[in-house]
Parts: sequence; C-alpha cells; structure tokens
Amino acid sequence: MHPLTRPYLRRLRNEIDVRTLIAEVLNMEHRHSGGHFRFLCPLCREFNTAVNPKTNLGRCFCCSRNFNPIDLVILVKDYDFLQAVTFLEPLLPENVQKRRQAATLFDFANLFKADT
Repeated sequence: MHPLTRPYLRRLRNEIDVRTLIAEVLNMEHRHSGGHFRFLCPLCREFNTAVNPKTNLGRCFCCSRNFNPIDLVILVKDYDFLQAVTFLEPLLPENVQKRRQAATLFDFANLFKADT
C-alpha cells in the first residue's frame, strides 16, 4: 500500500470518478434525473442527491452530507478508513491503465497458446 500522505489521499478523493464508483464499482442504486446523476444516499436512503463533477463530490440534500469516494466506500462497504483506501487504490487512473496493459499482454500471449 502507498504511504498515506495528504497528497495521496487527495488523489484518491479527486482522481477516482465518484459517478463511476457509485454506478460501476459499488453498484449503488442510481439514476439520471433532470440532467443530474442521482444516487440513493447511503445514510438516509433518499434520492434527493446529486454529483458535482467539478468537485467530485456527491451531495445529499436531505441529510445535508457531502460524500467523497473514501466516504462512500466506508459507508457502503462498512469498511474502516484503511480498508477503504486499500479498496480504492487499484482504481487510481495509473493502476487501471496498468491492469489494462497486463490484460492486453495476457490476451496477446493466449493467442499464441491457442495456436499450439
């Protein structure tokens, strides 16, 4: 695991798209309504929410809470802070790119195995 420095934690909060995290990683109930991405608040269970792409924060207008990616993982997965950071680390853009490259190399290598 990467050292937990302020810049690193800031990267986890800002570089992991909160909409993708909600919809594709945490599989939270969500919808598009009125041109806004809305999600079911993990605290009050209301859909009176929105995501601000500029700040990468989710906001619940019922319980007046903001959620960054770390907060959401803690709440949805019932993880502690360190578990949430460990969960999010592979989702940083450079780690996603490394996994894609590794998968591509694996697929390429398997092409040659199929011929033998």
